[in-house]
Amino acid sequence: MNHEIPINPSQRWEWLKYQLRSQGCSLRKLSDELGVTGNAVQLVKYTPYPRMERAIAKKLGFTPQAIWPERWNPNGTPCRERPNRAEKSASISSMHDSCSNVRTHRQMAQGA
Repeated sequence: MNHEIPINPSQRWEWLKYQLRSQGCSLRKLSDELGVTGNAVQLVKYTPYPRMERAIAKKLGFTPQAIWPERWNPNGTPCRERPNRAEKSASISSMHDSCSNVRTHRQMAQGA
């Protein structure tokens, strides 16, 4: 495996896809393994997404800091614009609905 991770974001994205394919995986397979939509994994290309970054890095045998040094602190915590925002673990987020009231708003709109 080539361990020289490109610094350029578009080259890095292609490198990540290549590395996944070389291991018999793909972004789609990874999303299926994680139980998320294909778009969730692809969001990593455009925006920091610590959960997906960790999953991709783990699949490739790297740390997220090695792949996205601009998104991660040396101590292993994600760099955040909103540092007090806690991440939900997969088990917690699957047990609870999101904090938004999308269903309630849809029901109200349909009933109006």
